[in-house]
Amino acid sequence: MIAKLRVSDGALFYAVAGADLDCGATFPKAGGPVFTLFQRDDCQLCDQALAVLAQARVAGLDSVFIDDDAALEARYGQRVPVLRDAQGRELDWPFDVAGVKAWCG
Repeated sequence: MIAKLRVSDGALFYAVAGADLDCGATFPKAGGPVFTLFQRDDCQLCDQALAVLAQARVAGLDSVFIDDDAALEARYGQRVPVLRDAQGRELDWPFDVAGVKAWCG
């Protein structure tokens, strides 16, 4: 299930919810996200990536929009969507369910 969340500053984030952690994800002791999806507003590929992550049952997902952040724009630019794990590894689009599960493994 993909849930839309608004935080106090009005930013929109998407979270993938589910108890089944097929991707081996667990929350770090600090309680933060295990995976971050960097994306853009109105990005069709980003929407597709969210659907793939939901199908892969990736839990502990945070979504960050790069549009209004010069540093993130410089780093990710045309690469979005990009999935990053808590160790800093990055998986560039395109990816599928099997690829995500193998990468998480």
